[in-house]
Amino acid sequence: MSNQHIHLTGLNGIRAIAAIAVVVSHINLGLGEFNLPAIASLDLAGHGVTMFFALSGFLITYLLLHEKQKQEIDIQKFYIRRLLRIWPLYFLYLFISVWVSYQAGVSKEPFPSSLIYYILLAANVPFIFGGILPFIAHLWSIGVEEQFYLFWPWIMKKTKRRTLKAVIAFAFVYILLRLIGRLIEYKWGNPYPYLVIHVTRFDCMAIGGIGAILFYKQNRLFMQIVYLRVAQIVSWLVILLLAFNKFHVASIIDPEIISVITVIIIVNVCSNSGTLIRLDNFLFNFLGKISYGIYVIHPLIIFLYARILNSLNIPITAKYLLVYTGVLTLTVAIAYFSYEFYEKRFITLKDKFSVIKSSGVKHA
Repeated sequence: MSNQHIHLTGLNGIRAIAAIAVVVSHINLGLGEFNLPAIASLDLAGHGVTMFFALSGFLITYLLLHEKQKQEIDIQKFYIRRLLRIWPLYFLYLFISVWVSYQAGVSKEPFPSSLIYYILLAANVPFIFGGILPFIAHLWSIGVEEQFYLFWPWIMKKTKRRTLKAVIAFAFVYILLRLIGRLIEYKWGNPYPYLVIHVTRFDCMAIGGIGAILFYKQNRLFMQIVYLRVAQIVSWLVILLLAFNKFHVASIIDPEIISVITVIIIVNVCSNSGTLIRLDNFLFNFLGKISYGIYVIHPLIIFLYARILNSLNIPITAKYLLVYTGVLTLTVAIAYFSYEFYEKRFITLKDKFSVIKSSGVKHA
């Protein structure tokens, strides 16, 4: 039986928006590297990662549901696919960054003690408790996703007809743990229970999963609500406010709100002929296709590019312009070459283990 192929147009656009948001945010935070005064910091990085989490939870859940309909979910193939897509670039970048960090004198030891967490795909541990390493701190989010996938396909496989209830219960319990963590911090001054929950953010991926289940089932009420013009306007308005650091309800629920907003946008751009904004175009498809590389490699690009610019005598206004355009251009260019000449061979191999293939463009 040939592999089923489904098309979810517009998702590359969401990947592109989230990836570029993270890069711009990290440029803002790294202006000191270029000997430039800081500007108003935007929390685009955190929000961009939340969008990635919701999108990832949605897409993986949706594909698993299709696989579940066709046959029993093949857990082994699932993990092989994840390994082939994530590990090659992750570990290449990891060891290049550690080497550059040591050679450039940023790190005093070639193999820092916290490196083991990054090797074990648990970069969220030093991110929470201390011990982050130069150029690879952002890999915490990849660790979180990989940890999520340790149990998510099993939930999808074992819940049979109760999948939606199980996923809703999971998200509810996780949000409850977040509230308990905040209470512990407030009453006893221990921030770590809340930080663990807040950083790990499994509920954001579960919210994406809930959206995928409702979309897969074409739940009438769900589809009617997300297709509403007002729902689309509010969702895109929230994204616009995020870009200018003007959206904030409460830190304890902001990630969940952004996850819901992301689900609304996902469903509209991939299935609603009357969607308010279309993301299915060449630029978004191109950037979305290489978004993983953009996300992974950009901190090292910022560091190396700063060394080049700082050696030149450039007026401050022109330097700001060169920082943003230069980092973005170099990151996109190198991510493209990484995708075409390195990642693609693993992606081709990965597709051989795909029961359900997906494409972010109309014609795969």
